[in-house]
Amino acid sequence: MKNSASYPSSIPVDLPTDKRVAAAVGRYGEADVIERSIALLGGANVGDDFLLYVGGRHAQGVLDGAPALYWPEVWGARALLHVWNQSAVPAIIASLENQAWRVREMAAKVVAHRELHVAGKLVDLTTDETPRVRAAAAWALAAVGTTDSIEAIAKLLRDPEKDVRRAAQQARDALFGRVGRPARVENPAAETPEPDDQ
Repeated sequence: MKNSASYPSSIPVDLPTDKRVAAAVGRYGEADVIERSIALLGGANVGDDFLLYVGGRHAQGVLDGAPALYWPEVWGARALLHVWNQSAVPAIIASLENQAWRVREMAAKVVAHRELHVAGKLVDLTTDETPRVRAAAAWALAAVGTTDSIEAIAKLLRDPEKDVRRAAQQARDALFGRVGRPARVENPAAETPEPDDQ
């Protein structure tokens, strides 16, 4: 087993992700970093050094023999928050259906950040079995959804998980701020039936 400090000293494993990705761009070039990030999303081995750039110190554990699980895919998606071109769109969209919830969650975050108009896929994620994925889907819908997305977000207001309900409330408010309130929501009193006087 490799020593846990065996990464090359030129790789800034302790820096925040954005700084590590910037360093990777300095070493490989932006197009190559994007290409390698997409390859990670597809499960490819893109080299130990690159894994350290996008995964940081955590990646060293994988290189030392810890199970990789889904982490390289998560790191590939997360890198695409910092570097981007349109060639990454299909990989991110496909990752919304990844078997690993952390990959689905990160893909939803990239969709929101990159404003990819895939609201239908995000609506599907609002019923995901994992609360963090449902919350990420709500946030992404706030960024790219339309008035047609409001119903899916509204259902999350009754989610059993408090964090999902909170995310849904904030996402709904953000979506209203972006696209406006639909007429039926603008006057909620009109929707509330009067109590029966009898």
